[in-house]
Amino acid sequence: METIGISQGSVIPLYHLASYIPNMVVYRSSMQIVRDLLSVTEESGVSGINITALLTKANLSHSRLSKFIDNLTGAGLINKIEFDGKNTFVITPKGKQYLETYVQFQSLADSFGLEL
Repeated sequence: METIGISQGSVIPLYHLASYIPNMVVYRSSMQIVRDLLSVTEESGVSGINITALLTKANLSHSRLSKFIDNLTGAGLINKIEFDGKNTFVITPKGKQYLETYVQFQSLADSFGLEL
């Protein structure tokens, strides 16, 4: 069994512990899910991403994804484009700014040993 060198009083984020503890389930926060959804949508570029690909890449159920999509479109972070009865999602400039700021803040939090 691999041991971890941890000094007393050290703080280790849960997502780091998951690599040391077999079968440990680490759940994502709502903020992490939003980050994942925005990242996947941004990676799809101007052509956007359909709901099935978004479900798969973000690893969410349809009902859970629907709630996040409603929030993200309502906040103006992604746009929903309906064509031929199908929905495609693209990230907005506001969504890109949110994602960039989130990544910077996550980096700052990590540098202090904090978990978002």
